[in-house]
Amino acid sequence: MKSNSVAVVTDGSAVLGLGNIGAEASLPVMEGKCIIFKELADIDAFPICIKSQDENEIISIVKNIAPAFGGINLEDISAPRCFTIEEQLLNIGIPLMHDDQHGSAIVVLAALINAARVVNKEIEDLKVVINGAGAAGMATAKILTCLGIDKNICTSVRELVLCDSKGIIYDGRPDLNDFKKQMAKVTNKSKRKGALKDALEGADAFIGLSRANLLTANDLKVMNKNSIVFAMANPTPEISYNSLAFPGLFRGTLDAKATKINNEMKVAAAHAIAGCVKPTKDNVLPYTLDKQVVPRVAEAVRKAAVESGIIRH
Repeated sequence: MKSNSVAVVTDGSAVLGLGNIGAEASLPVMEGKCIIFKELADIDAFPICIKSQDENEIISIVKNIAPAFGGINLEDISAPRCFTIEEQLLNIGIPLMHDDQHGSAIVVLAALINAARVVNKEIEDLKVVINGAGAAGMATAKILTCLGIDKNICTSVRELVLCDSKGIIYDGRPDLNDFKKQMAKVTNKSKRKGALKDALEGADAFIGLSRANLLTANDLKVMNKNSIVFAMANPTPEISYNSLAFPGLFRGTLDAKATKINNEMKVAAAHAIAGCVKPTKDNVLPYTLDKQVVPRVAEAVRKAAVESGIIRH
């Protein structure tokens, strides 16, 4: 059982579109996630809804149930607690990932790879603005700046400006938590300050990972010609792809008998997703239920895991 099972673990503190609804109310959402795992990747997934939002208790529970599972999918845990929880669990000996962070980042990278091709720009030449410094925003910022990732496998954008509800994040801003301080040191190279609208001036791409209706069409006119806009606000996104990354990613890790999910595997997943569609201005990602996606992502992830040497023999 262990070799093909994943625990979908939540505390119900940040359920998509519903917020902090607690363990009991989150159960149907986790059951839906488990159904997607089974239908798309033939993985036996089990919803584990923890009736506690104490990060140390959650860490302890996951460590203690890990022997029964081949992988752990952390789900719908609020930021910044989700960063600490994931960080403390990365070396438990089985693949673990907080999907709200890395699933989102993988799909955004895949979409940006294809969108850049459509507008005839190179990723390394792009100035990108991300609005939202929660789970998805921070992970996307890391993957687009190759933070902690070998530059041989990851192409970073020319500049990335990260914004939160108070405006542009910059090194030295006094109200930043430790996670935002880390990102402030590797983003916003031009030292911009101000509001989201100020960040957009001269940008090539905007990735909205916060609330909806924060910008108007006129606000986007200050961006560069042939700009890219990914409107992915929570809970009413104009772009909604929810299951392109995690089924194939976990299928590949289980097939490889990987001990963790590393950055090489995430980048490989993004390129595999991008390769599943011929990009046009109206379509930069494959259909969510396209049956070719999971096997292609799984094989790319399996290969990356083997090449990384993080597999059990």
